[in-house]
Amino acid sequence: MLAIAAVVLAIVLGSLLLDRGEGGDSPTSETDESAGAAPEPLVDPSEIISGGPPPDGIPPIDEPKFQRLDEVGWLDDREPVISVDIDDDARAYPLQIMTWHEIVNDEIGGVPVSVTFCPLCNTAYAFVRPEVDGEVTTFGTSGKLYNSNLVMYDRATDSYWPQAWGRAVMGPLTGTELERVPAQIASWSDFRDAFPQGLVLSRDTGHDRNYGANPYPGYDDIDNPPFLFTGDVDGRLAAVERVLGVEAGNHVTAFPYFRLRDAARGSWAAVNSDVGGEPVAVLWKAGTVSALDSEDIVESRDVGAAAAFSRRLDGETLTFRATESGIVDEETGSTWTLLGKATVGPLAGKELAAADAHDSFWFDWAAFHPDTEVWSG
Repeated sequence: MLAIAAVVLAIVLGSLLLDRGEGGDSPTSETDESAGAAPEPLVDPSEIISGGPPPDGIPPIDEPKFQRLDEVGWLDDREPVISVDIDDDARAYPLQIMTWHEIVNDEIGGVPVSVTFCPLCNTAYAFVRPEVDGEVTTFGTSGKLYNSNLVMYDRATDSYWPQAWGRAVMGPLTGTELERVPAQIASWSDFRDAFPQGLVLSRDTGHDRNYGANPYPGYDDIDNPPFLFTGDVDGRLAAVERVLGVEAGNHVTAFPYFRLRDAARGSWAAVNSDVGGEPVAVLWKAGTVSALDSEDIVESRDVGAAAAFSRRLDGETLTFRATESGIVDEETGSTWTLLGKATVGPLAGKELAAADAHDSFWFDWAAFHPDTEVWSG
């Protein structure tokens, strides 16, 4: 309970210390009279609750700056980053920054995107920013939570969008779904090795924050209840157990991190699975620390990182296995990275297509996907 008290204190202090005057009035589900009534909300409005800060009290980064890899001396090899790659424009968004801002409105490979992270749910999603009335909108933090999950609002219509759904649930755009872009949490060293020409979000954000410090110390303690979650926790796993959730069609499966670790050979694990009729490979690698454990992220425990990919490549379905030195496919003996790239062997240079997969704490994944299956290991 001490950890939860620390979280509450951090949020209260954050709402007092973060930039005042950012954002406007709280978004609403009503439009003005000339626009007519907004659609019926998709969720009970009473279940969208205040998380503490006002709109944009946790300030998104609207004009992000980036550094080349050789300019970055402030990230430890094991620190977690969100990896996003569009048309060979690869960018890393360190969680030591994202925990303080939650949303980065950016353009990657010429595509307008919002890269998002909800520390209360450990969820990283990237979305294509939609065009509204002829202009591409940006997203802000509403200060609200749904199932303890970040509720974004678009600045064109003030509609509400729970991050884990990527669907507007209140406001003029109710029912609209955002296009997802693959986003994976990985270690800084894995991103650096996979994308030597990549870029890294700079700590020059225009805001004074203690980057590298965790504002939610102890939050991912397995014995802690989630913050401001009013639903019933699905009893199949502990509330803040880490899972990689994989979606295919109407089917969803959660792969618990602890079971992936149990299946590992050395530092690697590979699971050949099927989700909704799609052959999927779930890969796990040790060497990534939690962003929500110690007060200093670099001192946090190693939780590893997981990613999921289609096993179909060039008309063939591959089968993967873990070895002491990495992941190989049975068909060609090629070696693969956690980020789905073949580095050695006949398939060197090939890339696997990312599955629709996202990190999450179990309570949140199950709340948004109540029919999810759980991989038994």
